[in-house]
Amino acid sequence: MDRERWSRSRAGTRAATAGLAAVLVLLTGFALWAAFSTNRAARQADRLSQLSDSYQQARFAVGAEESLERKYRLEPGAEVRAKFDGAAGSLLAALNEVQRRGDVQDQALVAQIEAQHARYLDGIQRMFAAVDAGDDKRVLAIDGGETEPAFAAIEAQVNTAADARHAQALAALRALRSTEAIVLVATPIAFTAGLGLLVVFWVLVVGYQRRTERQAAENQHQALHDGLTGLPNRTLLRDRTGQAIRQADRELVPAALLLIDLDRFKEVNDTLGHHYGDQLLIQVGERLQAVLREVDTVARLGGDEFAVLLPKIATAEGAVVVAKKLQAALEEPFTIDDLTLDVEASIGLALYPDHGNDPDELLQRADIAMYAAKDTHAELVLFDPKLDQHSPRRLALLGELRRAIENQQLVLHYQPIIDAQTSNVLGVEALVRWQHPEHGLLPPGEFIPLAERTGLITPLTHVLKAALQQCRQWCQAGHELAVAVNVSARRLLDLSFPDEVAGLLATWEVPARLLVVEITESTIMADPTHALEVLGRLDKMGVQVAIDDFGTGYSSLAHLKSLPVHELKIDRSFVSQMTSSASDAVIVRTTIDLGRNLGLRVVAEGVEDAITWQELDALGCNAIQGYYVSRPIPAEDLTSWLDQQPAATLTK
Repeated sequence: MDRERWSRSRAGTRAATAGLAAVLVLLTGFALWAAFSTNRAARQADRLSQLSDSYQQARFAVGAEESLERKYRLEPGAEVRAKFDGAAGSLLAALNEVQRRGDVQDQALVAQIEAQHARYLDGIQRMFAAVDAGDDKRVLAIDGGETEPAFAAIEAQVNTAADARHAQALAALRALRSTEAIVLVATPIAFTAGLGLLVVFWVLVVGYQRRTERQAAENQHQALHDGLTGLPNRTLLRDRTGQAIRQADRELVPAALLLIDLDRFKEVNDTLGHHYGDQLLIQVGERLQAVLREVDTVARLGGDEFAVLLPKIATAEGAVVVAKKLQAALEEPFTIDDLTLDVEASIGLALYPDHGNDPDELLQRADIAMYAAKDTHAELVLFDPKLDQHSPRRLALLGELRRAIENQQLVLHYQPIIDAQTSNVLGVEALVRWQHPEHGLLPPGEFIPLAERTGLITPLTHVLKAALQQCRQWCQAGHELAVAVNVSARRLLDLSFPDEVAGLLATWEVPARLLVVEITESTIMADPTHALEVLGRLDKMGVQVAIDDFGTGYSSLAHLKSLPVHELKIDRSFVSQMTSSASDAVIVRTTIDLGRNLGLRVVAEGVEDAITWQELDALGCNAIQGYYVSRPIPAEDLTSWLDQQPAATLTK
């Protein structure tokens, strides 16, 4: 019975859908017919009306010529002559409009009238000359033999055509009114027939549209706002900073950008848990907003880092005053679930145009000032190129890093990852190096943190591009290797990152399974919601995800088991000491057991001797990497190394 009812309901739905489609097709056809018919009749009526007006103007001009001709014979003078010439010009202008708007018959008539009018004007010139000379006899001769016959012919042709076109215009107008009357009568009949179904359709469409608009608005809001605090995120801050810069250029009023870092937030998060940390971040955002103007912007950049944009700030001193107000607001204790919490903040301040020319540069300078405030415990620092006296090399490198990216000074070295049991090469990890013209080959620890803090990490996406390009070359040479690439927090929380990865995989024709994205625990925990979304999209593409340096950060097993992770990498700090430190050995064994129980591959980093390898193999570790296998080496050297495998297989 239920199946029969379901079948009838489905058949009824199909019939209603078919009927609705038929009504929509008919209504659409009727609307098109009505619009086309009315438009065609209106255009015809409009063209004939304008043509009739042009003929009427020609008729008035002809009459004016005749009147002024007679007046000149009675009252010759320059003024009358000028008016006559004007009337002649008006006639020619009207004939030009007739020729432009009319058909072939009108164009032939205009050509004929213009030829007659030219002869008429020639006679008029001689007749006016005779009038000026007082030769009445010659005036009468020219008038009777030339100008009068020509004028009569012109007048007759213009009047006949004007009357005909006027009649046609009236007929077209009547046709238009008739068409409109038919449409007026037919429209309610046609539309009433489908009104019921259309109302249903309208309700369905409006409901779907509203849901779609709400979803689009939510998606747009999520793309531009922080999921926890609801504050603008880095993307929206950058856009508003650009607007503030353009406004500053127009009104010649500076703008300021403040970067705020909560110094004791990690203690709250680690000691009390994420609930208290999240609530603290929400309250911090609210307090910052309460101090500021409506035109100012408070943004959360990730973790415990906030930014404040002050457009139209009069002076640097004024920006400092606002910064001190923000600091004072944060010094007041926070109350969360009956617990009183104190936090401290370090603030870096940069001004436009004194300290930067674009949003990225301004954020970099504010970041430098903020870290100087942290290093010197000054709480508030205004950017100054000389402020980083404790690390001039870091400041110099920061200035050179953008040029290094542009000049392709960043190169990749690759470290093999091998199977712990068979010694077979499973893949490689791509490690970026900076080939500095003065300092030589710099490790990532010297410049990646700078790029991460100052917004230059996005241009480093070319590292991923280079790694995939090399992966393609190895595949073509017969070495199908997975390539692991480290991904920063900013990249992981960037919702456009999966699209960039998909584009690069397609460009270099690399299977998604050969790409391993390595992330750290702290990267995930900075914003688990966004991290889960980005990692989920990468997982659907087939990209492998590995947690790097596992065990060194604050992690949550609840998040770990819900994340689409395929691999755990044990940090080298534990592996290198596991043969001499019982606690490190326990951590390594526990991590391997955890990975096996969760169905994850486990890779041990920092393997530097055969004994460590043997113990890892005995514990069930899947793969190893480290100096005992190979140091990170350039791609061409690794190719040679690969060509020697498995003949030169290492021994445990």
